[in-house]
Amino acid sequence: MPAFYRNSFPLVLIMAAIYRAAYRRAALFYRSHSTYVRKMRYLNKLKEDDSLCRQAQTSGTFYIFHNLSPFLQKVGKKYLIPQLSAAEMKRILEKFKETEQWIEKSVLIGCSDEHVPHFALDLGALERSVIEVELEGSFTDLRKAFFVVDEKDSSLLASAQGLLRWHDSHQYCSKTGQPTQKNVAGSKRVCHASGITYYPQMSPVVIILVSDGSRCLLARQASFPQGMYTALSGFCDVGEAVEEAVRREVAEEVGLEAESLWYSASQHWPFPSSCLMIACHALVRRQQLEISMNSLELEEARWFGLEEIMEGLKREPKSAKQDNGSYLPWFPPKQAIAHKLIDEWVKQQTSQPTQVL
Repeated sequence: MPAFYRNSFPLVLIMAAIYRAAYRRAALFYRSHSTYVRKMRYLNKLKEDDSLCRQAQTSGTFYIFHNLSPFLQKVGKKYLIPQLSAAEMKRILEKFKETEQWIEKSVLIGCSDEHVPHFALDLGALERSVIEVELEGSFTDLRKAFFVVDEKDSSLLASAQGLLRWHDSHQYCSKTGQPTQKNVAGSKRVCHASGITYYPQMSPVVIILVSDGSRCLLARQASFPQGMYTALSGFCDVGEAVEEAVRREVAEEVGLEAESLWYSASQHWPFPSSCLMIACHALVRRQQLEISMNSLELEEARWFGLEEIMEGLKREPKSAKQDNGSYLPWFPPKQAIAHKLIDEWVKQQTSQPTQVL
């Protein structure tokens, strides 16, 4: 090796080390100053520090419910979820001759990038109609509200209602029968008699779009709106992996064997209660395509070709009914993860690239 390179070699190593250290510092600085990271850490502090969360309640905004139905306002053709200030909440409670301590029944559901905390509060003990007149809106069934508000607001409503529902059904310890105490943020409940801490939970559910390569399989239950078809779904059993749950559900519901499967996305789903929908595609064996439907679970299950799927995606529920009283097939709206699975399948069939999350 020439003398020049021998003499400069240690310098190269030193410069490389300096560069790596500077890069690590810059990355650490970016992460610590990231809006998302700061927001998540602030939310975590609110969950762990009762005093800090109680203080945040005096400056936060509130989404209100009445017996788990969210409050909406219609502005033009849009439905909005109003955020009430702490001062507005105090005014409403005073109007009903309630104390500010009611606000401690609220649960923390998030915060803005500017660290304005968001809470949800159920006013089910107060007179519904008076609140609706006072605030010029209405309390709406969650299933209807879920599909008329923006997608981002749908997710917020689902989270808020799920948390409120969990607290309502976990007021007593399952071991001692003694009352449990909610922390200020609503991120847990504690039984002081047993020392057990309870945390909100979601039930994992697989939702599967089955395909034979050129067709996809959709089904409906008797409780569905007329004409609506969707992907297969079912709860995961205890001790069961997602892959096992997918194969089992396909076998149980339509008598087919999934040969291969792949993950698509996930979604919190509040029906019937807090569920984590894990969406997958499954390819079944071409040698075995005859559907053997489980009539205890399903009313109908059948194969759909590409053209029929594309027509169904354009169809609105109101336009599905025909003159003879029958219904043309239509599919879940865009807010539902089933719609995403069907849309991905169409893109695969038409050789369009699937959107990467």
